[in-house]
Amino acid sequence: MNNIKNSFSIKDLENLTGIKAHTIRIWEKRYNLLQPERTDTNIRTYSTDNLQKLLNISYLNNNGYKISKIASLDSNQIPNLVKEVAQSDCTNNHAIDTFKLSMLNFDQKLFYDTYESLLKEKSIIEMFYQDFIPLLTEIGLLWQTDTITPAHEHFLTSLIRQKILINTEKLQSQNQATTNSVFVLYLPDNEVHELGLMLINYQLIANGHTTIFLGQSVPINSLNDLLSHYENITFISYFTVKPDKEVLEDYLIEFSEKILIKKSVKLWVLGKMINEFDKSLLPKQITAFNSIEDLVKKI
Repeated sequence: MNNIKNSFSIKDLENLTGIKAHTIRIWEKRYNLLQPERTDTNIRTYSTDNLQKLLNISYLNNNGYKISKIASLDSNQIPNLVKEVAQSDCTNNHAIDTFKLSMLNFDQKLFYDTYESLLKEKSIIEMFYQDFIPLLTEIGLLWQTDTITPAHEHFLTSLIRQKILINTEKLQSQNQATTNSVFVLYLPDNEVHELGLMLINYQLIANGHTTIFLGQSVPINSLNDLLSHYENITFISYFTVKPDKEVLEDYLIEFSEKILIKKSVKLWVLGKMINEFDKSLLPKQITAFNSIEDLVKKI
């Protein structure tokens, strides 16, 4: 349990809950909602219980409950009210907050329990778009502000990856493929962020397409082997941090010259790096998408 982060600064609380530090201080003083400890230099520090309580308070406040009303509740009444409100809430904020808590405490059981609860109400695709994508966006910001460590991020993304793999395997075992063309999904050299690509793979299989998932860090030359096996290939790649901006145009030109040698071979690409690229410079047979949703509409 030594790896659990159990002490948070007021800035951490602001980043995790979205409540400004100034507001947190006012709520403490006026309503005695939190009881932080103080360091020798009189700096506030907050426990995991404080964080969980503030997440619950923030959730209720965002759902129309006045802070004065929340402050009048006993501590054990607040989580019960949150559960009651969450049953009719469509914003997914409660589930996202719970996933964040599971990450901060490296609590696999809390992650699994939250996942199973959501699965009773929605499909894995709905869960990914409504819960996991917003969650991962928040996690990226938390990592950038040093609120969490890479270990926290890896813990969470590994669990999400596991769920996508399980659901993908279920589809593959049912032999859903009904088309002659093939989609080849890969990430370029030194790119390891594969969750988005895994979701696309799942949706392709669910729609009856044949896919080959190559995964992380695949050199362009390795893709040549596919050309002798399939006539109609659509390569799909996700550029999150690679290739670097400085070499992205060269990468696409090289891909075009080495792989897109037949009109029946195409490249679909999306991700942060391609979104910052001048689309007018794209070689023929390469299509850029702004999001997973946009790409899925093309399927």
